[in-house]
Amino acid sequence: MRIFTATLLLLLTLTLCAQSERPWEQLLAETLTADDMEAADWEDTYDMLCELEQQPLDLNTATREDIESLPFLSGQQVEALMEYLYRYGPMKSMNELRMISALSQVQAELLRQFAYVADDGPEPAPVPRRGKKKGQHELTGNVSVPFYRREGDRNGYLGYPYRHWFRYQYTRKDAVRLGVVGTQDAGEPFFADANRSGYDFYSYYLQVRRLGPIENAVVGKYKLSAGMGLVVNNSFGLGKLAMLQQLGRTVGTVRPHSSRTQSGYMQGAAATLRLSARWQLTGALSYRSLDATLNDDGTARTLIADGYHRTPTEMDKKNNTHATDALVRIAWRRGGLHVGGTALYTHLDRELQPDATALYRRYNARGNDFANVSTDYGYQHKRLAVGGETAVNRRGALATVNSVSVQAADGLTLMLLQRFFSYRYTALYARTMTEGGHVQNESGVYVGATWKPSPGLQLQAYTDFAYFPWARYQVSQASHAWDNLLTATCTRGDWTVSARYRLHLRQKDNDAKDALDDYTEHRGRVALGWSGRRLGTTTQADAVSTGSGERERGYMLSQALNGQWRRLKLSLSGGYFHTDGYGARLYVYERGPLYTFAFPAYYGEGMRLAVMANAGVGKRLTLTAKAGFTHYFDRSTIGSGLQQVSASSTTDLDLQLRWKF
Repeated sequence: MRIFTATLLLLLTLTLCAQSERPWEQLLAETLTADDMEAADWEDTYDMLCELEQQPLDLNTATREDIESLPFLSGQQVEALMEYLYRYGPMKSMNELRMISALSQVQAELLRQFAYVADDGPEPAPVPRRGKKKGQHELTGNVSVPFYRREGDRNGYLGYPYRHWFRYQYTRKDAVRLGVVGTQDAGEPFFADANRSGYDFYSYYLQVRRLGPIENAVVGKYKLSAGMGLVVNNSFGLGKLAMLQQLGRTVGTVRPHSSRTQSGYMQGAAATLRLSARWQLTGALSYRSLDATLNDDGTARTLIADGYHRTPTEMDKKNNTHATDALVRIAWRRGGLHVGGTALYTHLDRELQPDATALYRRYNARGNDFANVSTDYGYQHKRLAVGGETAVNRRGALATVNSVSVQAADGLTLMLLQRFFSYRYTALYARTMTEGGHVQNESGVYVGATWKPSPGLQLQAYTDFAYFPWARYQVSQASHAWDNLLTATCTRGDWTVSARYRLHLRQKDNDAKDALDDYTEHRGRVALGWSGRRLGTTTQADAVSTGSGERERGYMLSQALNGQWRRLKLSLSGGYFHTDGYGARLYVYERGPLYTFAFPAYYGEGMRLAVMANAGVGKRLTLTAKAGFTHYFDRSTIGSGLQQVSASSTTDLDLQLRWKF
């Protein structure tokens, strides 16, 4: 404890501190809950925002689809921005965003980080003038070095303990993107065993936009989203709090798979054609390999998405199943009214046969062939937005989600979202806002509100009730859940104070499995931040109380400091955590190098320290180094199985090199 106290005092007395290099990361972190962290859906959104930051939009030339790709804007805000550009012509300055009343101060600042106006002085650094005419190359490499050994490193893993990846991308304006990504998890073989070609996973893509009737086309690995995600959405998604920003907005995108995520993508070709001013046609073909756990008869019991191939058993599951997909989508838009239809067919070369002895798996997807058809619809106005999607699978099971949002008064927005997913509905690529994590076996009502009583104060709240008519994991009968969240953010000059409280009630089987126990979770957070032109700091306290009967409790105190001196940027953070166990784990955001977003889970008693330095070498080269140290006061080993470390502390080092040319 003395070591932690001394370190924390050192952090608090540092004079070199400045605002975050990527301030939008903190805002993204504040929209995520513990459930979002465990679902990991946010990773796709984070990767997309990193790309947008490196290649921001010119608002004067961006299409509606470009602006709709920004996940923090609602349909009304997109409509208001498009109306402003149509009515007043090209913007001369980003300061004109203040004239659009639908945009909050926070969202206007976010737009400044992902968009620019060509006439508004010099262009942002990520888009140098050389890149406008000749295109821009970017090469990023990252290696993570652990200063400890896991049990698998000694005996069990096929590769060495280092994790590394590279990312190359060429862009020419917003018309062409060409790239390749290679990634290697710790313990996986490199240029050995089944990975004779080097990295365990590669992604490659070529994107062309606005080429005659081709609005958007991608060859290689790509991601798709359509409607509200009832048929396909492997593009991006956030949780319930972020839903208040999107206000149920539907999306339809094709974008390259440029992240290191080893699941949820398609491989082949996809294109969107503009048939007329109102009609669009999207088609996609895909053939890709999947990992699966096999039954004794050679059928697939479970499709695996974690991407780990560290042991012989994990390597045997790699690419042992293949999927063929075909998608067609037609969309029509006139003013604020839009209607679309999507059809997706999937064939697996191994029959999917999950273990049905467990009651909650009885209606899981099974067979070789899968088909889903949906229609999505909506109307957007400055003060009113209505939208939804209704889908069926090949057996006629229904899924539907519908929302309405209204700007009831200046500064007050209300939203209602209804959903129904039959327990017989299955869709391999579906993803939308749910309580149970699957677009199946759930019906519910979500009500949310955003209120800005003054320019510097914002309140957000939601309540979400969900009912599950069939059994779920650890729940052997019909059950329900109730989720509630309240947040408040107050900004005065350079100071920001925020607080949030979440009450989450769920049901689980009791020990005898003959009745359900109520499982209640309370989570709270208070944060104080200060950010000036060259100075900035955040102090945060998190607390949790969870369980049924005997409860687990915990808290964490953390401090973050960021600094800049000329081309050198520093980021330091420290925290002390104390929880009763894993059930009371806490997630706290921690800055990392570009294209990495850390939200580690903390439980037990311990401390976490991290320091990161970022230095520009000339105008084209950037070096980043991050060191992290975690120490536990309540244990002599960390982890279990092949991941176990026979020590009470761990130290990691991340090194990154980025070259733009």
